[in-house]
Amino acid sequence: MRKPRALRPGDRIAIVAPASPFPVEELEAGCDELRGLGFEPVYDASIFERTAYTAGSPALRADALRRAWQAPDIAAIVAARGGYGSVQVLPLLDAQHFTSGTPKAFIAYSDNTSLLAWLTLTCGVVTFHGPMIDRRLSRGPAGYDRDSFLRAVSRQAPVGLITAPGVDVLREGEASGMLIGGTMTQLAASLGTPYAFDPPSGCVLFLDEVAERPYRIDRLFTQLKLSGILSRASALVFNELPRCDEPSGAPAVRDVVEELVSDFTGPVLFGLPSGHTDGPTLTLPFGVTVRIDTKALPGLIIEESAVQA
Repeated sequence: MRKPRALRPGDRIAIVAPASPFPVEELEAGCDELRGLGFEPVYDASIFERTAYTAGSPALRADALRRAWQAPDIAAIVAARGGYGSVQVLPLLDAQHFTSGTPKAFIAYSDNTSLLAWLTLTCGVVTFHGPMIDRRLSRGPAGYDRDSFLRAVSRQAPVGLITAPGVDVLREGEASGMLIGGTMTQLAASLGTPYAFDPPSGCVLFLDEVAERPYRIDRLFTQLKLSGILSRASALVFNELPRCDEPSGAPAVRDVVEELVSDFTGPVLFGLPSGHTDGPTLTLPFGVTVRIDTKALPGLIIEESAVQA
């Protein structure tokens, strides 16, 4: 895996909009937060383009991402928001543009799972399942966890332990492997396409979702299972699956997940707040080696640095 350079004070961070549009006030607040961390946020006028539900045409969004990646003065790229649309840009991207030169830290989640998976698994670049501008960086410590963010993108040492008070063990065990994953909807939707999610054997699979009723979580999980994706994983880590309980209260999504993983042979964690969460979102590096040991503690131990000098 190729690792981006560790971010330093004064580095320029490009904001791109590969998916849906966003409120301008969110952009302004997110830029203020990045400046407070010591970085220089930059963007071009293309991020303000609008179609019915995306931030401009696929060609415009693909070109903006490509230009930011290839710009020598840009150290990292943060997505403005998720929503929908990142999958539209994949056919317009040439992997050669992303596999040559110095890689950039790409930071996003939600719909941008499509880009995270493509950059990590096809282009061989470490990426970051972390805060975007809209409702995350724009809200400061209420929207994202500064500690895990800076440890992941700025420290040339392994991130170490990533956990939270609500993380629960659904199945005991110990495992290690490459951390990869993202939003279940995007992972499942990729199957059967030229951009099908194709994780390596032995991976630690992180599964994120929001506002999907329990039967829909069951359907997504079952599709990933029947496709053979889950059989490649040495461990499963779910986010909190916020607002995924049945409206009546039963069944609770945690109970459904516990049943779904009853025959999984490795450790399973539930409730790691990365991606969609009602509190501050944690930053997880994709493409690096992590370890889980439920007897020691419920969480991820990032054993490999996500960035280089």
